Amino acid sequence: MPRLLIFGQGFTGTRLAKACRADGWQVTGTGREARSGILPFERGRPIPIPALAGVTHVVASIPPDEAGDPVLDLHGDALGMLPSLQWAGYLSTTGVYGDHQGAWVDETSETRPQAARSIRRLQAENAWLNWGQQHNKPIQIFRLAGIYGPGRSPLDRVRNGKAQRIIKPGHLFGRIHVDDIVTVVRAAMANPTAGPVFNVADDLPAESAEVLTYAAELLGMEPPPAVPFKDANLSPMARSFYADNRRVRNTRIKEELGVTLHYPTYREGLKALLDEQ
Repeated sequence: MPRLLIFGQGFTGTRLAKACRADGWQVTGTGREARSGILPFERGRPIPIPALAGVTHVVASIPPDEAGDPVLDLHGDALGMLPSLQWAGYLSTTGVYGDHQGAWVDETSETRPQAARSIRRLQAENAWLNWGQQHNKPIQIFRLAGIYGPGRSPLDRVRNGKAQRIIKPGHLFGRIHVDDIVTVVRAAMANPTAGPVFNVADDLPAESAEVLTYAAELLGMEPPPAVPFKDANLSPMARSFYADNRRVRNTRIKEELGVTLHYPTYREGLKALLDEQ
């Protein structure tokens, strides 16, 4: 029986765990606090070594800190020497591409991150690829666009009245429904020789204001107020997302993994979320 260990079982990891369990997999996750099916893990608090026994697949989604990748630092050697381990996947971000002034990027494009968190992500990607070479283990990197899904989407932001349409013409964001991430990761598990890097984004990069307008239309509500970017009251984190502008190609997940996205654009994704609700 395949056994999956998810380091950092948050929003995406929980959906992945549910899908794998439905197919008979054993799944264990980690979190900052122990709960049912979740082992506590963070830097300085490794999981018990016996918990690694029999693990066949590993997904790591914990962001690196200033010291590096905590999963590799605490468990890299043990995972590398694990005879049962068949595959590992690292969930990264399209932020590693940095700013390409709205041009299309693919997995062969130059990575030139400027934000400190994106620089650390790229360093973590390289550390995982090096780990795979050192231990002769299949490792695949997934560069995720902006994740949305149940309870975490433009629909929710419009409903709660906190959304604002930031107007910055020509500035495009990539998105991906959480269930399409699960589809891609599971397809990669079945094809460990593909890759090793995959962009995970939908087919239609779009301005955030456009997406919020569509979400309001679906809800039968007035669009959130429009605010020019220069006048927007944004947190430093939110403002930093507007420093980079690029469109992310997803050709490789289709050609190498045979993936067909359930939600090829935000339109299908938001309609499905509204139907679920």
